[in-house]
Amino acid sequence: MRSRGRLVGIDAARGLALLGLMAIHLLPAWNEETGGVSWSWRLFSGDSAALFALLAGVGLALTSGGRNPHQGRAMTADRVGLLVRALLIAVVGLWIGTVMPQDPPAYGILLYYGVFFLLAIPFLHMGPKALFASAAVFGILSPMLMQNLAGELPAWSSYNPTFIDVLTEPGAVASQLLLTGTYPALPYMAYLLVGLGLGRLDLRETAVQVRVLVVGVGVTIFAYSTSSVLLYALGGYQRLLSTSGMSEYELDQVLIWGPDSLPASTGWWLTITTPHTNTPLAIMASLGVSLMVLGVFLLIAPKVGKWLLPLSAMGAMTFTLYTAHLVALSIEVHYGQPYLWFVIHLVAAAVFAMIWQRALGQGPLEKVVSASVKCTRRLVSGAEGQSRASADGRGSRP
Repeated sequence: MRSRGRLVGIDAARGLALLGLMAIHLLPAWNEETGGVSWSWRLFSGDSAALFALLAGVGLALTSGGRNPHQGRAMTADRVGLLVRALLIAVVGLWIGTVMPQDPPAYGILLYYGVFFLLAIPFLHMGPKALFASAAVFGILSPMLMQNLAGELPAWSSYNPTFIDVLTEPGAVASQLLLTGTYPALPYMAYLLVGLGLGRLDLRETAVQVRVLVVGVGVTIFAYSTSSVLLYALGGYQRLLSTSGMSEYELDQVLIWGPDSLPASTGWWLTITTPHTNTPLAIMASLGVSLMVLGVFLLIAPKVGKWLLPLSAMGAMTFTLYTAHLVALSIEVHYGQPYLWFVIHLVAAAVFAMIWQRALGQGPLEKVVSASVKCTRRLVSGAEGQSRASADGRGSRP
């Protein structure tokens, strides 16, 4: 049985990821006086979504056997249950797309999340080494596909795809969800598979928690220092200038905010670490930050778990709170006073989560998904058990 501190640490990290997404959606990305990047953008852009995906992988591992992955019909039930979970989350994501205006205040991650889970199904049985190796493959090859296929893939159908988009433009929606969208599933599988691998370790052990933190620090430093050396010491920046036709000011802006899509003019674009560019080094940088956050919360939760209650309560029902947050944003009343509305969203989420968790446990949407998955698992396990019993009976007849 996992310790209470461990669960609090994972939930608190997930709560921080939710806070980060709220900040990105609500707070200004730049300082209006100086024109520079805002503190919220520096702290949360790209990293919050990466942390969400990493923790999704951890959660999948813990619900499918932890250190000892389920086998046989139990694993089959896990896979079918994950399929149901993916479809339910995707349906909510498509509904959010319908609610959002044409020029939306936020780009939802839920539909992408559903695709993450669908792609994770074949990897659910693997051990840590195979999962970490698979994550590396996704982290290296997916950016190359993004760069080289950008001109061949159909344009976006919508910032937040809807049911109608899926029916009328399935190719555009598929390419958006896999490679060209805000949270493209193929590169994001690097985060999810690392999380799945971490969940196959004994996260109760202090030594493992320390290793997660130390590896996170090392990966982050390596990513940013490697990018800096390649761009400014080995000529990458000049190569980007010469092939892009941009001025230095324009290129500097692109390196801060990112291009609309990775230009195919030169492979040097793969050396940048700008949030949401999903280059190998950008993935590595966000992965390192996510590992650091998880490691810190795992280490401190047993000692200060009560102080983490607002975050951990939010983190235990992020599906519900994130959905409510997006619906509230769709009303578009927050533009005039972003800081006030950020505080309102954050306080409302924390208070609701703590009260609901204390009174009823799981969040409302989490309950629906959990009940559906459990019912599916029982049906699959029962069907396979009956099938096996029938086969055994036939085999024993004279």
